[in-house]
Amino acid sequence: MLKVTVTTMRMRVRAHYRVTGSVLDDSVMASMVGAETTLEIDSPDAPPARVAKVVRNAERGCFVMQALLRPVPITGHTVLNGQPLVIEPSPREG
Repeated sequence: MLKVTVTTMRMRVRAHYRVTGSVLDDSVMASMVGAETTLEIDSPDAPPARVAKVVRNAERGCFVMQALLRPVPITGHTVLNGQPLVIEPSPREG
C-alpha cells in the first residue's frame, strides 16, 4: 500500500443535469450532462507525486466514477405486491 498521511480531505461534487417534459404528461426525461469534482487534501509530509498516485488509484478503483465514465448496461425489475410488474414504454418512448 501507499503510505500517505492525510490530515484533512474535502470532496466537492457538482452535477450538471437537464430535465425536460412533464410527470403529469408521462413525458419527463432526466439526463446528466456533466459533473465536476474538486478534491482538497492536506498532507504534512507526502510528496505531491505520491499523493497524485493515491488519487489516481482511488479514482480508478471507484465503481461509481468508472460507471459514469464508462456507462454499463442497467437492468431494472419492479415487483408489486410480490408479483413482477411489467412497465411498458410510454407512447412517447416508442
